[in-house]
Parts: sequence; structure tokens; C-alpha cells
Amino acid sequence: MRLNRFLAAAGLGSRRSCEELILTGQITINGVLCETLATTVNPNDVVKVGNRVLHTAAPATLLLNKPPGFLCTASDTHNRQTVFDLLPSNFPRLFHVGRLDRESEGLLIMTNDGELALKLTHPRYKVDKEYEVVLDRAFDFELTPKLLHGLSLEEGWAKAESVHRLAANKLKVVLRQGMKRQIRLMFFALGYEVKKLVRVRIGPIEIQNMPPGSWRVLTQKEIDALLAEGAKTAAEEPSPRRPRKPRPAFGRPGPGGERREPSQRLYKPRRAPGAAAPEEIPFTPRAARTGESRAAASSRPPTSARPAAAKPGRKPFKPFASKATGKPSGKPAGKPTPRAFAKFERRRRD
Repeated sequence: MRLNRFLAAAGLGSRRSCEELILTGQITINGVLCETLATTVNPNDVVKVGNRVLHTAAPATLLLNKPPGFLCTASDTHNRQTVFDLLPSNFPRLFHVGRLDRESEGLLIMTNDGELALKLTHPRYKVDKEYEVVLDRAFDFELTPKLLHGLSLEEGWAKAESVHRLAANKLKVVLRQGMKRQIRLMFFALGYEVKKLVRVRIGPIEIQNMPPGSWRVLTQKEIDALLAEGAKTAAEEPSPRRPRKPRPAFGRPGPGGERREPSQRLYKPRRAPGAAAPEEIPFTPRAARTGESRAAASSRPPTSARPAAAKPGRKPFKPFASKATGKPSGKPAGKPTPRAFAKFERRRRD
């Protein structure tokens, strides 16, 4: 693994802070000073910070029943209690998977397994999280479709996967999202206040009869069930992009969907629906249409040399003349149309 990841797994801090230790020359690998961030560490390498030999912590995953009043953070500037105060001090460095706010309680997974944390928190996997919600008054179940369809919150579009009634003011809500204070804000948008919020399940793992503040180590069978739940949910989720229809290799498809060759292409003029097809008019040379002889047609001046005929219903164009001199001026008089002014500018340049 990369050196900064190895140092973080050994408990020296975050990867960013471990990069500073590397750049300042405090890390040695097999007795050689290392200052390169891209360095990788093999299982047989001896890594030291100063005179201390570093070892990665053994993988550990705990299930904690968080009581209310504890923060999901590693340290707090106001010296408030955190979930790490509920664990023994000789435990390896762990991270909480997801969060529960200070007033909420219930199931919280803590681990140093990055793959497991990714499967449980990444939006792609969308593992079920079940909550028991107690409201300040009886819930109107006609508002359930709004929770299932979703509500617009500050962090985005929040919705519930299912809502079941346990009592008049007690509900069971299942989410696949992890926005900040999502359930409290969703019910607040509907005019309710959440008095108690307990997470009772994450995927196949339930809190069962654990007392508040207690913890236990998850078995390998339970960890494999969590990993399988994330993989199954990701496979069941439809692709967000609409699949494109297959296009033919060349030309537009025919009536039966077959590919047309270039010689079979049909170019037809557009016409109104239901209108008859226009009659075919055979091509006739201009001289034959006007009765003009070939010699007269050849002696006629080209179109560009002939004066432009005025269009019916319009007066011939006249440049804007100065009242004093009567000659065309550089500026138009009044407010001419843009088309007339552009025509005047072309003639003036020519």
C-alpha cells in the first residue's frame, strides 16, 4: 500500500497529516530516509518514525449502541462526550461509519476496514437503514406519499424508502440516504417535531437487546453479510442513464429496421400530413420557356450586371441623403430598419 495510507493505518493521523511527516523527513523505510509521497510499502518492510517501529492495526469492527448526548466525532473543542469515550483506551484506531446526531441514539458501526466503510456509506450501494421515530403528535398518514416521493432539503432531494405505522405518533422509517439530520428535517418540513430517533438496523445487522452504551465485536459472518448486502443493492439499482437505441452502421433504417445502402436512400420533401404528393414538373430550359433564341440568350448581360428589380409592394432603395448637399451621407436619417441600413452600408463600401 502507499506510504501515507500505511502511516494512517498505523495510527499517526489522517493521510494528509502523514504526508507532512514524509515531506519533513521523519519517516525511514529499511533504514533509508524516504521523502517521496508515491512510495509503496511491502509487508516485509520496516517503517519507522524516529526510533519507533510502526505496525498497521489489526482489522476490527464493532457494533455500538449509542446513547443520546454523545457526539460522533474523534475530538470536540468544547470537551463534550464522544462515542470514543464509550470504548476502551487500548483499542486500535477506529472510525464511525455514518453519523448519528447528538440527540439520536441506536446502532452505530465502528471499524478500520475501508472496504466495509465504503460499502455502507457510498451512495452507489444504498444499504437500508431502519429507524424508529417518535413524533410530538399523531402522524397524518395522508402525508406518507410526500415522504416516499421526496422533499427538497438544503443538501438535496431527500426521500424515504418505506414508512410503517407502529403507533399513533410512532413510525418505522427506512432510508437509503445519509444526509445531515435528514429524518428530523423531513418531518419538520411537514409540520412535525421528532422527539426520539433510534436507529435499529443497518442492512442485515439489528440492534436486538443491547443496552445503551454497550458494544460488541462483529463476527466475520456478519461482516460478510454487510459486504454482500452492499453488493446486492448496487446490482439491483437501475442505471441512472437511459440506454440508447442501437443505430444502424450506415444510413437510416428502413421500414423493417434493416440498414439501407446509399443507393436506397430516399430524399423526399416535407409536406403537411394528409396532403397530396406534389406533381412532377419536367425541367425545361429558359430559352425554350421564353421563346428566346440561343444567340439572344448568349448576348444577354449576366444577372450580376443587370439592375436589381424592385420587389412588388416595396419602393426601390434610396440611400439616406444629406438635406444640405443632397449626396449620400455616412449616417442614416431617422431610424431605418437594420436591413435597410445594412444594404446602404454595402453600397457605400462598393
